[in-house]
Amino acid sequence: MRSNLEMKFVLIAFSATLTLVAACSRRGFTQSDPADASRESYLGFDRNDYPGDEHLKSLHQVFSYAGYWLNNPPGETGNTWSGKRSVVESAGFGFLVLFNGRLYEELKAVARSSSLGKSDGQAAVAAAHREGFPDRTVIFLDQEEGGRMLSEQKNYIYRWVDVVNASGFRAGIYCSGIAAHESHSVSIVTADDIRRNSGGREIIYFVTNDGCPPSPGCAFPGRPPVPTRSGVSFADIWQFAQSPKRRNVAGGCPANYGRDGNCYPPGIDRSAKIHVDVDTASSPDPSHGRSP
Repeated sequence: MRSNLEMKFVLIAFSATLTLVAACSRRGFTQSDPADASRESYLGFDRNDYPGDEHLKSLHQVFSYAGYWLNNPPGETGNTWSGKRSVVESAGFGFLVLFNGRLYEELKAVARSSSLGKSDGQAAVAAAHREGFPDRTVIFLDQEEGGRMLSEQKNYIYRWVDVVNASGFRAGIYCSGIAAHESHSVSIVTADDIRRNSGGREIIYFVTNDGCPPSPGCAFPGRPPVPTRSGVSFADIWQFAQSPKRRNVAGGCPANYGRDGNCYPPGIDRSAKIHVDVDTASSPDPSHGRSP
């Protein structure tokens, strides 16, 4: 995700704590908490810029899957991931397939929001076919703005979801898992709001919550926390660290980010500037995007 596009929500801290394990591994492990004993989780990364063929081997020593953009990532004028699917898969990665959605400013008219949802859904499907992703791959709509979704945003999201689900692919969404205050007595988690108003649509949820706790900060634990530790009980993927560190959200995190505020994986010289957002998922291929 584009970490410097701040989501419009206010953090309320969670009381959960996490056991951190310093070892680096790309394998999934069952959790030490008895409640999670039967569950596995896998580390992945996402970033706007393709990291370069030469870094894939080192990255795969830590991560099972990589975020893969189908269109220009937030704030970018080009997509350096385009055409790299076979290289990424050959390096052993699973996929977290991403499509950059629209901000509210582009969705002001309700009729236009629905129309854009349809056309963007079609564009996501066309790009997924062009990149060679198989049927049933989950495509995640990147929803950068948080809090309660306005009617225009809901029209856009659900129209996009309907188009993708009808195409033979499956729809997912990346959104906030952090509670935002609307008043002294009312708060809203974007993921809850989208799910509650979805009309029973099938949507896979990739949530972000980089506040500590529940996040371990910029960490690469051998036993990653399960996605539901994000605070969203139905999350399949959890982004728990962003680059750069969002100080208004992650200010209480351990001092395990780089001095420049970015999160750098082990095994790659920091001069290469391969900073990442760090994710944990219930599958080593969360989008199920590898070739059959």
